[in-house]
Amino acid sequence: MSDVHRACDPAGRAEDGARTGGGGRPAHGDRPWAEFGARLRSLRRRAGLTQLQLGQLVGYHHTLISKLESGLREPAAGLADRLDPLLGAGGELSALAGAPRTAGSPGVLSEAVGRALFAPLPGDGFLPGGGALPDDGTGDGERAWPVRLPDREVICPLHASEGCSVPEPAFVRGLLKESPEGLRAVPETEAVHGFTALLGRLTQGAAEDRPPGAPETAEHVLHLVVGWARQVNASGRLPHAQLRLAAAYAQLAGQLRMARGQAAVSTAWLAHGLRWAGASDDVISQASLLGDLCTLVRLDRDAASALVYAQAMAALDPRRVWVTALAHLYQARAYALRQDGPECRRHIALARRGLARLDRRDGAEAPWLTGADGRMRAESAVAGALRDLAAGTGDRATARRAVTATAESLAHLAPRMRPARLLLTLRLADSHACAGDLEAALDVATPVVEQAVHSEQSTTVHELRGLHSRLTAGWGSLSQVRDYRERVRAAAATAGLP
Repeated sequence: MSDVHRACDPAGRAEDGARTGGGGRPAHGDRPWAEFGARLRSLRRRAGLTQLQLGQLVGYHHTLISKLESGLREPAAGLADRLDPLLGAGGELSALAGAPRTAGSPGVLSEAVGRALFAPLPGDGFLPGGGALPDDGTGDGERAWPVRLPDREVICPLHASEGCSVPEPAFVRGLLKESPEGLRAVPETEAVHGFTALLGRLTQGAAEDRPPGAPETAEHVLHLVVGWARQVNASGRLPHAQLRLAAAYAQLAGQLRMARGQAAVSTAWLAHGLRWAGASDDVISQASLLGDLCTLVRLDRDAASALVYAQAMAALDPRRVWVTALAHLYQARAYALRQDGPECRRHIALARRGLARLDRRDGAEAPWLTGADGRMRAESAVAGALRDLAAGTGDRATARRAVTATAESLAHLAPRMRPARLLLTLRLADSHACAGDLEAALDVATPVVEQAVHSEQSTTVHELRGLHSRLTAGWGSLSQVRDYRERVRAAAATAGLP
């Protein structure tokens, strides 16, 4: 379990500020949507709206409106149709958006950028007919299929949190059987909504440890969507929605491979995802992917790299409160590995302060940081940081605070999230051990020992090893600990583990 899963003008200008090079405006050839953007700006000003106000009306961040008006971004599918009546354009924007634009050959993206974005992917490549809808544990892959997006904390890459309708499962099954070339004949909006709904199902299933074929389905979709993006780019359109989809699926694939202990493949998918998210100005995915990279390197106890990734997250957009708060949580964990108590505690305090200030827009972009789920994730990260700090420094007062934070996280955990419950239970036992309370540590750990030994989740195995080493080092000669170790060995023998 990771402890915590749009575009910005770097100069901080939110209104009408196109970036320029060499002291002037970008050349028209470098802005293939300049005509659309200029007309959008004119219509918006005529309507008396700021970029922020227009963005709120259509469900997009104001910096995306800025890029559209600067001609640097292709309008997402369906956006022009929504802008026309809103701005009284009489279909003019839809007409401008309908004609393909070119900004180079053979696609909109430069050859060098295209090589980077469409570099070879892990796995066997696209398998015709591969992938399947996940079931919910009942054998029914269509049960609880979403009606609208967002769903299960997954938002639409085209329309954000607007509330898009979702196609039927049969349509998505058809998508999984298509080739990248065949997807060009499918209505783009429907295909994006279908793949997004599937992403929500796969993500939820992974959290509940249900679908055995989730990594294979996620990676099949990745090869399919990236091939689709390549086709769209070659046709003279920017594959904005496809790259956002690919980034989100790459995060899931990276998480699933990380859970299996396959760090190299996980890193490859997360790195691809960061490139796709950066190219499509998807700050939400960039922040989440950097968080997963923090988790991955932390499993190797690489505090320096964890801090680099956490600080990169903080730099994404300081104006987004949720991004800043999330970055503070990951920095706290990195400083804990460095055994830097003051910095760890400072970032915990800053994270909690930021999380308390989340507003409606933060909730729309990062719903997983709000409500009971948000509390669970935040306290889990705090608990992990305090436990790591206590384990390295021997500070029992810090360990007791880790006990409190872990218990708080468990109290807000949804019942069906079994992998997270097992991980947090082990963390609670380890926090008790770091606090010097052997009896409490064994009372918490003993009922889940067999389950933990049989777990294939790398983060759970990591927690179990830490607990085991602390119990052995501190109380290895006591009969209670010898009995515990015997249970671990018996469970390992049953599982065929060394």
